[in-house]
Amino acid sequence: MSGLLGVRLLLLWGCACLWLSSSASGALVISRHDEAIQERRGAARSLQKRSTNEAMVEVHSVTVDCTVTSCFAHTVMTSKAFNKASSSQEIFFEVELPKTAFITNFSMEIEGQVYVGEVKDKEKAKKQYEKAVSSGQTAGLVKASGRKMEKFSVSVNIAAESNVTFVLTYEELLQRKLGRYELLTRVKPKTLVQDFQIVTNIYEPQGISYVDAHATFLSNELLPLVEKTAHISFSPTMEQQRKCPGCDGTLIDGDFIVSYDVKREKNLGDIQIVNGYFVHFFAPELPKLPKNVVFVIDISGSMNGRKMEQTREAMLAILQQVHEDDHFAIILFDSVIETWKDSLTKATKENITEAMNYIKRIHSRGATNINDAVLTAVHMLVKDRQMERLPERSADMIILLTDGMPNEGERNTGKIQENMRTAIGGKMSLYCLGFGNDVDYSFLDVMSKQNKGLARRIFEASDAAAQLQGFYDEVASPLLLEVDMHYPDNAVDSLTTSHFSYLFNGTEIVVAGHLIDDNLDNFLVEVVGQGGQVSAADWDVFYPDEEYIFGDFTERLWAYLTIQQLLDKSKSGTPDEKANTTAKALDMSLQYSFVTPLTSMVVTKPETEDSTSSPLIADKLTEGTWRKQSLKIPAALTGPKMCGNALHCSQIMNICMVFTINHKKDLWDKVNLLYSC
Repeated sequence: MSGLLGVRLLLLWGCACLWLSSSASGALVISRHDEAIQERRGAARSLQKRSTNEAMVEVHSVTVDCTVTSCFAHTVMTSKAFNKASSSQEIFFEVELPKTAFITNFSMEIEGQVYVGEVKDKEKAKKQYEKAVSSGQTAGLVKASGRKMEKFSVSVNIAAESNVTFVLTYEELLQRKLGRYELLTRVKPKTLVQDFQIVTNIYEPQGISYVDAHATFLSNELLPLVEKTAHISFSPTMEQQRKCPGCDGTLIDGDFIVSYDVKREKNLGDIQIVNGYFVHFFAPELPKLPKNVVFVIDISGSMNGRKMEQTREAMLAILQQVHEDDHFAIILFDSVIETWKDSLTKATKENITEAMNYIKRIHSRGATNINDAVLTAVHMLVKDRQMERLPERSADMIILLTDGMPNEGERNTGKIQENMRTAIGGKMSLYCLGFGNDVDYSFLDVMSKQNKGLARRIFEASDAAAQLQGFYDEVASPLLLEVDMHYPDNAVDSLTTSHFSYLFNGTEIVVAGHLIDDNLDNFLVEVVGQGGQVSAADWDVFYPDEEYIFGDFTERLWAYLTIQQLLDKSKSGTPDEKANTTAKALDMSLQYSFVTPLTSMVVTKPETEDSTSSPLIADKLTEGTWRKQSLKIPAALTGPKMCGNALHCSQIMNICMVFTINHKKDLWDKVNLLYSC
């Protein structure tokens, strides 16, 4: 596989594209985390040859076909290419898909022969991969993950003057945020395509209130090509794709985004039934609840520089948005805990101005004492509740922003989680924002979920302040607390989660389940929450038309939700509880052919003159683990070592390559030291 490394460096930034390598032999395992097995020799040579080789691949078509039925999206990406060369070539297919999506199918058609993927237990797939490596086959792992998207990559050796068709299918439940659903497709074909098409068909039984479509690459000339109805299409000709008349470069490079919302005439939501399964969407229009929010901000030394500037910028914008009926407090922490005031303060214009002046003066210093900082916030809210300083009908929340590991006070993350759970006792929500690459995201994720909140990674980028502000916008307007969805016991079973700690304005609650009796004349549902009660014996019940649905979509939506919730539950609880929920999630992932963190999709590649058949394996990683594994550097990188094992050496060099890309640091010297082995 001489020369693959140079090409792969370029491929890491491409998606929904087709390429060929400068040297075609062997197999490649597909997945989503940067652990490829490659060689560095010939990298510079491959970069020089890249443009010549790419001209030998003719991309016939790139098609993205998406069907959205009741917010459940089923997307099929198809690429067809032809090897014009007089010899075999290694052609790469790369796609980026949303992190919330599950791959459900992948297939390759080569000269009339179809190779279809099979979802397997991840451990079994791993053994199959290791067996291929140990037998001398040049199998490798290519996994990547970004802010919103995950990368799927595969290569295959194609004979001279032969065709290949790649088909990738994935599904996801669109989440309603800020009053709309959003469907994002990333397209970067890197070349002109004879037949390029994006088609999205949206079917919502209650009707669509508005729909829009835009793309980061749309010029004034391309904009009229986008149809903006329930049927959305975009199909530019090759001439329209060109960056300029006569040049080979393509304008198609970026995100194509469809956003829409549905009609909500009764303001209660609706229930949809297909083939014995139902899904209930609940998004009422209610007055917002006042909130009591404590901002807990890390000002340790690692926040120095741009992070501190962006935190100040975001907090100043957020404070201007705090509603006058709300109460708020600010706690700064490094090794010392500093409170702006001893209790929460009503968000009057004068208090907001004073708080903004306080934020303008903050600067980084010291260590990181997360435990005492959050406990201070909890005690402040509890005390103000006891003193009746806060409205009885209001929501209590803590928003923690940190960029590192606890290294002052209590340092054991398990103990900190236990302390928070005990102190909070279900009385408030804890939201955790992990800033940057060094934060222990899994620790924050579990701690927030244990306390009726959620975690979010804030990426180090020029828009970090906007990310912080965007998160606050999502949780700034609670409508209901402790929401319970009650369904008749004798009518439904296998319910997904039906208790929710909060419902925010612009979002919705989704519950799915199995109907015991398919012939229900009515569907009695009661919704109870702090802040209001809704009881309805005659909800809007829809039976979507067969022509608009793909398979048993309500059953697959139910399975998708159930698996997601089981995976969340598997992160906390006793060892037995974790094992049981994990086992259930694995069984359902296999039953419904979803590639989840517990499963892998395996495709056996065809034999070639240069190699025997070997497996392709697609994995899915969790948000908390992808970064940790991508930064894992073997001890061999500490200096030159003669390993006598070319495969081991190539693994080390690839990991170093990934570390270089992720951290923008020059580590190639260590690769050169290792290369002698």
